[in-house]
Amino acid sequence: MNFPSFNLLTQAILSGIFMGGLYGLIGLGLGLTWGLLRQINLSHFGLVFVSAYLSYHMATVWHIDPLLTLLILPPVFFLFGVGMQTVMSRFVISPFNSLLVTFGLTVIMESAIQFIWTADFRRLETHYNDQKFTLGSLFIPVPELITLLLAIVLSFSVWAAMRYTDLGKAMRAMAEDGPIAVAFGINEKYISRVLAGFCAALAAVAGVCLALTFTLTPSQIFSWVGVVFAAVMLGGLGSPLGPLFAGILIGVSEAVTMVVTAPSWAPIVSFSLLIVMLLLRPGKF
Repeated sequence: MNFPSFNLLTQAILSGIFMGGLYGLIGLGLGLTWGLLRQINLSHFGLVFVSAYLSYHMATVWHIDPLLTLLILPPVFFLFGVGMQTVMSRFVISPFNSLLVTFGLTVIMESAIQFIWTADFRRLETHYNDQKFTLGSLFIPVPELITLLLAIVLSFSVWAAMRYTDLGKAMRAMAEDGPIAVAFGINEKYISRVLAGFCAALAAVAGVCLALTFTLTPSQIFSWVGVVFAAVMLGGLGSPLGPLFAGILIGVSEAVTMVVTAPSWAPIVSFSLLIVMLLLRPGKF
């Protein structure tokens, strides 16, 4: 074990915060679907990567600024999410069945990405990649900073909407006790479709951020499942802020682990934290 210098450790913590922001951004939509709709939506990861590849294509082929795709892709994905929820609501789907169904959808999305863009590595090269500024001895890349700011703004906006708006209160009531909520006049089908569409739109935003910061390949879809699942479960199902804080905790823990020990130890961190949480608070999940 090598104890790193103060500058290296500080830079690692900052990098972990940025990485945790992406974990939280991806986990935000997944956690809302899981906690409020009672669906374990693995296709959320497929949507993230479809959005990432579409952003890559729009930027490299159509020469659209990647940040402008944030105005184009989320509305399209919202409609797709509404359509998917409309189909799924016609059947009685348990959480376990939703896991199987959406796993199949994710495999289909992975195959479609591979068919269109092949299995080669793709890198979105934009002027944002070269932009960074320093804060003392720390380097702050602009793409990672954009991702973190979007994660914070969206997480707190969703929290405020669920706490203070009628639609948000209706969503919480529906998740707490659906039949009673319906008896009090809440339109369960409408709210479920809006929520599913919104979560798909969040996946689109996360996909654009993923394309800005990472090299893409279809096989990476499932490599994100474990750590984001851990962030969602640690943060609490249905919690708008929980995945962000848990994601930052995991990201910082992984980054510190990599500089103190070795990079190969980093994947152990998220699941170790989850196991500890399960042992300390078994009734939470």
